[in-house]
Amino acid sequence: MSRILLFTGKGGVGKTTIAATTALCAAERGYKTVVISTDAAHSLGDSLDHQLGPEPLQVSPNLWAQESNILYNIEKYWGTVRQWLAALMAWRGVDDIVAEEIAVLPGMEELANLLWVYHYEQKRDYDVIVIDCAPTAESLRLLTFPEVAKWWLNKLLPVGRKLLPVAYPIVHRFTDMPLPNEEIFTSIDELFKELDGLRALLTNPQITSIRLVLNPEKMVIREAQRTYTYLNLYGYPTDAVICNRIIPQSADGKYWQEWKDAQTEHLQFIEECFSPLPILKVPLMEREAVGMKMLEEMGRLMYKEDPTRILFEGKPISIDHDNGNYVLSMNLPFITKGDVSLLRSGDELIVRIGNQKHSILLPQVLLEYQVKGAKLEDSLLRIRFEKGADNVGG
Repeated sequence: MSRILLFTGKGGVGKTTIAATTALCAAERGYKTVVISTDAAHSLGDSLDHQLGPEPLQVSPNLWAQESNILYNIEKYWGTVRQWLAALMAWRGVDDIVAEEIAVLPGMEELANLLWVYHYEQKRDYDVIVIDCAPTAESLRLLTFPEVAKWWLNKLLPVGRKLLPVAYPIVHRFTDMPLPNEEIFTSIDELFKELDGLRALLTNPQITSIRLVLNPEKMVIREAQRTYTYLNLYGYPTDAVICNRIIPQSADGKYWQEWKDAQTEHLQFIEECFSPLPILKVPLMEREAVGMKMLEEMGRLMYKEDPTRILFEGKPISIDHDNGNYVLSMNLPFITKGDVSLLRSGDELIVRIGNQKHSILLPQVLLEYQVKGAKLEDSLLRIRFEKGADNVGG
């Protein structure tokens, strides 16, 4: 069974460098490792100082790397479906080149990138698969698409297959419109089986861990909070937050002191937001982290132990549907009821525990709901949200 590590975060925080560093650390410990960039703005090759392509290339002992190519991936995984869509568009009078572009349906790009992970794991090609994800968690949220599409496929696919032998000769008497054939139905069916398998992999906490990369900056932290909430909402296991580019105490002078003061404040807020997840702190390097030597140095600072081990087990936050309302649950060990108070401010829920506080950015689905009340049961704080209720604190 492969170990899958996925890195995501706001653009520009250094997640590609962090992903490359992690992959190199794993390879140096003897794991056969591949690192995949799914970001359209590829910089993985720059980080590793190697020219990469759409297939894995060995860049050092035990380490392979690849930069996904959208058209290559789509042709590889569902070229048959795309060719039929392009032919259908061309039949409707769309220019051939435009038809080729339109035939790339929304979500196909990200999903085709992630299908590499599924196939590598199925074939047991690598011990460790490291994914340098796009700047947001969109590629993860798209994995809910198979659940909706499966319903339609279960309803329409059998009907379409049954009607095809009858409809094909009749339709072709009146039009030369391209119709889907059995090969296309089979390709679509196989695609959704693979996507279901991929989602099962990425939501299995014994196989996959997602690591949020951020910088100690207000805007970056807010986006990381929102991403973390959605990861919990969709059932993706997060095992660590990696705080990159922390200015070292050795940096002196008034200019650096003001930056260090601001970062100290932001680091405290990061602890409040993401506790009990471990926060891995990476200093601002003296030079640009490019090439194997710099990545090795960065890895020694970032990981004190095996980078592939599960750094946190459990689900700190979950959101469940309950008779038209919602319940947000938080694990709070060693806490008694009198220690907890709640404050709702717009899209933010602040849970105060003694002299500590935990800030949660609420997902879109909860913004129209109000806090009705909270219960503490066996170290699990359950906060109830109801539509039209008045906000309740305490």
